[in-house]
Amino acid sequence: MIYLNEEDIREIGIDWNENVDVIENSVRCLAAGDFAQPIKPYLRYGNGKNRIIAMPAYVGGKINMSGIKWIASFPGNINEGIPRAHSVVVLNNAQTGIPVGIVNGSCMSAIRTASVSGLMVRHFLRESPAGRLTIGIVGFGPIGQHHLNMCAALLKDMDAEFLLYDIRGVDIGSVDAALRKRIRLTNGWEEAYRESDIFITCTVSEERYIDKRPKQGSLHLNVSLRDYKAEVFEWFKDTIIVDDWEEICRENTDIEIFHIQKGLEKKVVRSIQDVVLSGRLRTCGKDVPMMFNPMGMAVFDIAMAQHYLKNAHKKNIGLTLK
Repeated sequence: MIYLNEEDIREIGIDWNENVDVIENSVRCLAAGDFAQPIKPYLRYGNGKNRIIAMPAYVGGKINMSGIKWIASFPGNINEGIPRAHSVVVLNNAQTGIPVGIVNGSCMSAIRTASVSGLMVRHFLRESPAGRLTIGIVGFGPIGQHHLNMCAALLKDMDAEFLLYDIRGVDIGSVDAALRKRIRLTNGWEEAYRESDIFITCTVSEERYIDKRPKQGSLHLNVSLRDYKAEVFEWFKDTIIVDDWEEICRENTDIEIFHIQKGLEKKVVRSIQDVVLSGRLRTCGKDVPMMFNPMGMAVFDIAMAQHYLKNAHKKNIGLTLK
C-alpha cells in the first residue's frame, strides 16, 4: 500500500488537462451506470456549521477502483490561520477489497474540485466564439487559487484576463509572474460578476449576496453553493446544471433554495452527463447565462486519487506501507 501526503502530490505535479480527462472519463462511467455511490452522510456535533463527510464510491471502466473520502470542513478554521478543509482518501482494490493506497491532504480535494470545474470550462470554450475572455474568481483561498491555475492552463493560448476578489484581500505574490500580468484585482464581487464570461465562487460566505443580472452568455461555476440569492433564479432557470440532484438538493444549497422557493425540479435541470455526452453546453442560445452547481461526487475523488496513485507508482513517489 502506498501513502501519499501533500508534498508527494506536489512532487507528482498537476497536469490540468490530464486531470480534466480523468473527470470526463468518470462522467462516462456515470452515464454507463458503471459506478456505485451511496448518498454521503454528514457528521455534525457542537457547532452546526462544521461537518465531516463520508464519501464512498466505486468507479468502473479503466479506472476500476473503489474507496472512500473522509473530509472535514470547519469554516471557522480560516479565522485561526488553518485550512478550512482536511481530507484523506483510502483506495481499495475493486476485485479484492484490499487497501492499496492512502492519499492524505486537502490539496487532493481542491485538485478534484477545480478539475470538475475544468470540465465545464473545456466544454464552454468549445462553444464560445474566439476573442477575449474574462474570468472572475470570488474567494482566493486554496480552492480559488487552484481554479486560477486551472483556468490559466486551459486558456493558456487564449487572450484572457482574470478578475480576483476576496473580502479578506488578495495576495498574488506567489502567482507565476507571467500570469500576474493577466490579473486585475477588483474592489468588490460586483465588478467581477458584471464583466466575467466565466464567473467562479470559491467563498465560505455565511450569507448569500449575489442578486444581480449576470452577463449574457456567461458560465457560472457555483463552487461555493451558497452565494446566490433566490431572485437570480429567473435568469438561470432554463440552464441550471448539477452533478447529482439528490446530493445537491439539500444542506441549504442554492439549488435547495431554488427548489423550495422557486419550484425548481429535477426534471428541468441538466446533469454533468448531459453536457459531456451531448457535447453541447448551450441549449438555450448563446446569450443565455448558465449555472453549474457541483455538490462534489465521491466517484470523482476516487478517480482522481487513483490517477495520482498510478503516477506515484510510475515516479516511485510515496511511502510504502506493509
